[in-house]
Amino acid sequence: MKPRSPITRSDAEWRKLLNAGQYMVMRRFGTEPAGSCALNHEARPGIFICAGCDQPLFASMTKYESNTGWPSFTKPIGGAVGTKKDQVCGDFQVQVHCRQCDSHLGHVFPDGPPSTNLRYCINGVAMKFLVD
Repeated sequence: MKPRSPITRSDAEWRKLLNAGQYMVMRRFGTEPAGSCALNHEARPGIFICAGCDQPLFASMTKYESNTGWPSFTKPIGGAVGTKKDQVCGDFQVQVHCRQCDSHLGHVFPDGPPSTNLRYCINGVAMKFLVD
């Protein structure tokens, strides 16, 4: 899937669009508390979309229980997310962001299940869920 045209908004526009928790995660690279989001337990067929721009991010069939406290996925929808390295406490992590609005979503780790061996660990507040 090819991302739609990039979305740019002013900080004031982002603050109006997002609630405080979403703004902290998506625009200030924060992390929601583990286990705090209902999407962590979402198991119905559907699609997870960006809370900032409605870009489809992850299909429900790629979601799995990682026991980390955040929704985890094996792979994104093609072209939906981008990544960049981030140095945190001396270690490098790989940030995941929406390719359409550049909102921070979470991180990807190389400890997921086969076939990708990746764990896209995504803040639930950064997404909305649409039932199929």
